[in-house]
Parts: sequence; C-alpha cells; structure tokens
Amino acid sequence: MATVTLDKVNKQYENGYHAVHDLDLEIADGEFLVLVGPSGCGKSTALRMVAGLEDISTGVMKIGDRVVNTLSPRERDIAMVFQSYALYPHMTVAENIGYGLKIRRMDKTEIRRRVERAAEMLELGPMLDRKPKQLSGGQRQRVAMGRAIVREPQVFLMDEPLSNLDAKLRVQMRAEIGQIQHDLNVTTLYVTHDQIEAMTMGDRVAVIKSGILQQVGAPQYLYDNPANLFVAGFIGSPPMNMGMGRIIRHGEGLGLRFGSRTLALTGSVLTDHPSLGQWVDRPVAVGIRSEDMEDAGVLREAAAPDSTLVATVGLTEALGSEIVVHFDLDVPPVENEETRALAEDSGADDTGLRSNGTRFVASFAPRSRVRIGDQIEVVVDVARLHFFDPDSGLTLKG
Repeated sequence: MATVTLDKVNKQYENGYHAVHDLDLEIADGEFLVLVGPSGCGKSTALRMVAGLEDISTGVMKIGDRVVNTLSPRERDIAMVFQSYALYPHMTVAENIGYGLKIRRMDKTEIRRRVERAAEMLELGPMLDRKPKQLSGGQRQRVAMGRAIVREPQVFLMDEPLSNLDAKLRVQMRAEIGQIQHDLNVTTLYVTHDQIEAMTMGDRVAVIKSGILQQVGAPQYLYDNPANLFVAGFIGSPPMNMGMGRIIRHGEGLGLRFGSRTLALTGSVLTDHPSLGQWVDRPVAVGIRSEDMEDAGVLREAAAPDSTLVATVGLTEALGSEIVVHFDLDVPPVENEETRALAEDSGADDTGLRSNGTRFVASFAPRSRVRIGDQIEVVVDVARLHFFDPDSGLTLKG
C-alpha cells in the first residue's frame, strides 16, 4: 500500500484546453478518497493521470516514494475499475477475474487462490463457471471488482463504477465497495458525479469545479462547513437553499432582512460569524439546509416572530419519515458564477418549471398537513444559517 500525492499537477491539451489546474491532493495510505464534481470538471482526467492513461503537463505525481510521471500504467502497481465492465464474453467469471494474472504468467495455483479469495469476498463463488451474459448488472460489476482485487495493487482507481446500475443496486454496491475497501485497506481514489456516493463512501471528499479543487475534507465537515457557494450547493441532497438577504441593525443586535421578514441573528450566530458586523446594510448570500426549517404549525409552542418566514407551498412529497415541501419565498435568487454552474449541472434551467419567487425545499415533520397553495409560516433554525460573499462566493468566516 502507498500514499498518492499530486503536487501542482496540471493537464493542458494541445488545443489549449486546461482541464486540471494546479491540483494539490494527498491520499493517505489506506484512505478512501472520493473526487466529486459536475460532468466535465476534470475529475476523470485527474484519475487517468494517476493511472498513467493521460500524460501530466506539469507537476509531480507520486505513488509511495516513487515519482511516476513517466511510468507506464503497468509500472505503477494500480488497478482500475471502470464505468463499463469490459468483461470478455467468451470467458467464465473465474477466467475474467484471473485474466490479468494469467497474462503476467503467474503460477496457476496462486491465480486460483486469488480468484477464489476474491470470489468469496464478492459472493461470486457459485458463479465462477458462468459467462457474463448469464449475470445481472450488479454481478458483472462484482466481477470487474474481482479483477482489480486479485491484482493486490498498491492503489485502486475507480471511475464512476456504479453509474450503469439501477438505484437499488447502486445502494447495495456502495455498501459492498466500502466494506471491501475497508477490509483490504487499499489506498483508493474514487471518481463520481453522484454526491450521495461521495458522502456515504469517502473517508474524505474532494470537490472539483472547472479543473480547480474547491475543498477537501471529511464528508460531514464539507456539509456543515462549505468553503464557498459551489460546495454548499453541490454537497447535500436536496441541495442547500440559497437566496439574497441584507444584514441590518435589529434591536440591540443584528438581523437578517430576508424577503418581507426579518430574522433575529442570535448571540451564537454572531459568535460563529463575527464578521457579519462588517456587512450591515450590505447584501449577503444566505444558505439554509432543508432540515433547518420546519412547519410552524407542528410546533408545541408558538415560534418567535423574528424566526419565521412566510411562504406559499408549491409541491409536497410525503416520504413517510418526512414531508418534503417545495415553496416560494419572496427573496431574490443568488446569481453568480457558482450558482450558474450549479444550475447548469442540475439542469434547473431546462425543467420548464416557473415560480413566483425563489424556490426553496424543506424537510418537515411527517405530522405536517400543509397542502399545495397554502400560505404557511416556516420556522428557521437561525443558528444553522450559512452566509456567503455574493461576489466572490466565499463563505463569510471569522
């Protein structure tokens, strides 16, 4: 096993397109790191440079203590799992798993040992004599995983391996891949567009946009402490709600003018965001997670008037454990480079849906009885608000 180090790594093609910019990243020995971002952001290019399938324009790539910039994929001691299974249809499961070892002229007894061990881990034992056409999609992906496992490499590289599976199989395979990686303790770089995969699988998550690393950290840390609007909007399902507000003087402290309402910014908010005092009478971008809002009608005690917003319900989705409520707020949307990139990635501009304000999504308690068209009071957990510079997109810290 080994660390993987990318030091100021760049990829620029002959036509001038700069796919990856000064990427600094270190994957610790045995760590599972997920590289996540929109389509075309450079994440697969970065993985292919680690694999040796793409040349590095500038920078240093190391696996362990070796600089591997000029080494072939074979010399890097890595194993890849691709989006496509790439199985040989005329070979059995056992032959597919062991093929890479066979062409390396490994001893047949050792090949059989490794194949049987991988098959046991992946619950493929009864299927070793079957051909790929006799397998389900999930079973084929397990065979592709087995082919990587038997290599016993220093590093696993996985490029969106679950994207061809249906939703139920993806959930199952996420858990299986995570368990296998934990058991084998092999350094792993996993590329995906799916932020749910990133959040549930990675020891750490690295978010990339337009070839530039935005933030890297533990999944929950990124969720709770996004560095900028892009990370805030990309990490989380549903995405963080965003709207424009204004910091004002309110009583003896500060408040947030948000549409037609003012939210009191309590002592804990100002302790966590002391710089808000410098934003009085200035517009700020505000982020609110869906779980940090609740239907005022289900509370046992009346909510303080300076902790609620008024909204018009546009859609409800009853999920049993919660009700997902879509509603319009009379606040301006946040419009900058980050939010445009998020909208383009999500296809928000192509839905054809229109609202009379800025659309927000909240997760209400299942006992809420709100209906489409209702005008409701929404209680906001003000201590959980996020604040961003609307021009730079950066989180307001300190």
